[in-house]
Amino acid sequence: MSTPDSVLVRYGEIGTKTGGVRGRMEGILRTNVAAALRSRGIEADAERIHGRILLETDAAEAAAGVAAEIPGVVSTSPARRVAADAETIYGALATLAAERDGAFDSYAVRAHRGWDAFDVPSPELEREGGAAVGDVVDAGVDLDTPEVVFEVDVRQSGAFVFADRLSGPGGLPVGSQTPLVALVSGGIDSPVAAFEAMCRGSPVVPIYVDLGAYGGADHRARAIAACERLAMRAPNHLEEMVLVDGGDAIADLVERFDGGRMLAVRRYFFSVAEAIADAEGAVGIVTGEVLGQKSSQTAGNLCVTSAATELPIHRPLFSVDKPEIVRRAAELGTDAEASIAAGCNRLAPSRPETNGRLEDQRSAEPDDLFERAARDAAGAERVSI
Repeated sequence: MSTPDSVLVRYGEIGTKTGGVRGRMEGILRTNVAAALRSRGIEADAERIHGRILLETDAAEAAAGVAAEIPGVVSTSPARRVAADAETIYGALATLAAERDGAFDSYAVRAHRGWDAFDVPSPELEREGGAAVGDVVDAGVDLDTPEVVFEVDVRQSGAFVFADRLSGPGGLPVGSQTPLVALVSGGIDSPVAAFEAMCRGSPVVPIYVDLGAYGGADHRARAIAACERLAMRAPNHLEEMVLVDGGDAIADLVERFDGGRMLAVRRYFFSVAEAIADAEGAVGIVTGEVLGQKSSQTAGNLCVTSAATELPIHRPLFSVDKPEIVRRAAELGTDAEASIAAGCNRLAPSRPETNGRLEDQRSAEPDDLFERAARDAAGAERVSI
């Protein structure tokens, strides 16, 4: 039997960094993968080998699936380690092909040598390995568009034989950049935006602002559920979220505003986020805003709301179409939470402002809006996720 006993974890952008930075990021990624496996109850030994992270485990299929969810990982493969010997490799490829579930009409063999001292060239490994596979399957060779690709990765410690690659999110490992805070509502957009920031290396501190009578338990529940999904991708970096009671402030803004209400609410959110960022040592705010998607997200209104804070506001989805955001939410697994009915639509005014002016907005807002935001942030609740 060719039961996999190892997982090859590949990364991409990390490999373009200079030596010291690359080594640091490889170490962070290894730690993150190991933490994710522990959080799912999967035992594995993780080590760095040249250009890869190698997992040794009795649960290779499950481990490959978990590792493929981790920011910084480009792909994973559950593999069988055999001796770095040509004849042994050919036999392992043939066994893997013979035990392959499901019929296939075409195949190819790809070889990668990560050990310079191995004296069989990659083209020969592919040719002879392909012949060995052809002896045990009823399929033809197709080097351009094969249905199945059988692969071998030769290392000094052994050769790894496999036929599956699970795609990962790529990017950089969480913890390789400075933290950011992320405003998360639990809708489609904001969890995806937070994950995009995580995939660029920043740990995120999720912030949910409770809207009081304009939100409700369902609104809060879906935000917590979405953050729990995010935490599964970086359990050693994302352990809690911040819940802010904004009910009284929101009620006052609803009473005071109609057209500019959502601008005032967003400015209050950003002020809350800035205060929490200061407390958490974070250097920016992440939101799920998309240019033109809502009345508060027109170019003019984004200028008005952004002026509420001195911190940079990062909008990873700024120019992304909604269908693509929905697709990413499905991949992340937060689309189910976003479909939970919530009452926050009651907050929207009858005639929303689409091109606000900063001075008009400031003059209409309560003088103590930002002070109130700071007090609400100071009284926030930390919830384990």
